[in-house]
Amino acid sequence: MKTINQLFIIFLLSFLSFSCKEKAQEGIDELKTNMSKQMVEFNLTAEDETLLDKIQKQTFNYFWEGAEPNSGLARERLHMDDIYPTSPKNTVTIGGSGFGLMAILVGIERNFITKAEAFDRYVKIVDFLEKADRFHGAWPHWLNGETGKTLAFSKKDNGGDLVETAFLVQGLLTVAEYFREGNDVEKELVAKIEQLCNEVEWNWYTKGENVLYWHWSPEYKWEMNFPVGGYNEALIMYILAAGSPTHAVKPEVYHKGWARNGDIAKDTVFYGLETELDHYEHDKSPVGPLFWAHYSYLGMNPKGLKDTYGDYWKLNRNHALIHYKHAIENPNNFNGYGENFWGFTSSYSMKGYAGHRPDKDIGVVSPTAALSSFPYTPKESMQMLRHLYKDMPEYIGKYGPYDAITLEHDWKTVRYLAIDQGPIPVMIENYRSGLLWDLFMKNKEVQNGLKKLGFTSPYLE
Repeated sequence: MKTINQLFIIFLLSFLSFSCKEKAQEGIDELKTNMSKQMVEFNLTAEDETLLDKIQKQTFNYFWEGAEPNSGLARERLHMDDIYPTSPKNTVTIGGSGFGLMAILVGIERNFITKAEAFDRYVKIVDFLEKADRFHGAWPHWLNGETGKTLAFSKKDNGGDLVETAFLVQGLLTVAEYFREGNDVEKELVAKIEQLCNEVEWNWYTKGENVLYWHWSPEYKWEMNFPVGGYNEALIMYILAAGSPTHAVKPEVYHKGWARNGDIAKDTVFYGLETELDHYEHDKSPVGPLFWAHYSYLGMNPKGLKDTYGDYWKLNRNHALIHYKHAIENPNNFNGYGENFWGFTSSYSMKGYAGHRPDKDIGVVSPTAALSSFPYTPKESMQMLRHLYKDMPEYIGKYGPYDAITLEHDWKTVRYLAIDQGPIPVMIENYRSGLLWDLFMKNKEVQNGLKKLGFTSPYLE
């Protein structure tokens, strides 16, 4: 039998344990509050809110009304002129579909659709993905939306695409967190999603080396030969690979492969702003196209996110501001550039699909660049949004702003790309409510991956 003193000690220890946990949670809550203040840089007007609702609904509809009907997945592209010179209309994109999964969650929360409607669509998508081609668990870049068979992205790119798979898994895990505490049918969907994600053989894609490889094909094996070193859009791939409960990679794969033995931390200064990381492993360009600040951060919250090599909020905010400053300085004197018309990323152009960035600027502005940067540059992004809808209605279509705009050249497109439309509703929602960030960052595999690689964040438990 315990003595009075023993009982008192047990009570005291329990109280202290509870008190410490409570204090720790208070500390986490305070950190989150302080980080949230970084998001509030100016006040939206009622008119601004209405405009944000409008563009979110239009871009969400790319993935809802515009989805490939058999699979429910995102079409690679939607051309309002109905001309498809490079790939069939039923081509579905794996990475863009991951973005679309998250856009549909925005649709629920903004009352564009019901939760039941979204659930039915998710079931259709997951059932299709279970039967579609995979290569050591990884999906290809493109699928035929009617058959689930691989469509070659290029001659030798006809197998597994690990980067596109990572973007899809990011979306799937976010959906899983949304339905995790639901009814039995919803929990069944969560279990199927987790099974799909757990079957991705991340470690197999290292070839036994300390780096992840982008592609593998049963026909061409490793001939694409693309080890993924940073910095670029693929950070999320390494986080998911490290956190996998079934096929995880060692931390060395991140530190030696992605971070290039620390060389990734060799930043520079461009337009008076630190780039925070070295943006190119094989190129001297100071910054990349702006989608690098979006794709890995649709779910992964960069607020307060740091590791040995950098501060990811500073990285992304400065990246967006460099693009903004480039448009204001306008060293090439391109028509229309300025505080209301800015942002450069990979998109269509009069020269076909091209990678636009400040030092590779041909006079094409891609609306997704500024509009998907709302969390980082809300004032500057809102200026762009107002200008587009008030002064440039000819560049707005059924699914929001067209993919690319040039006022410098006699050229116009009435076409959309999934990978450009998808980040718009998702990142605007992260700015407005933090919805996708909150869901994704709760996932235990994501938490494990970040911790394993030495990241710190106020959102890590």
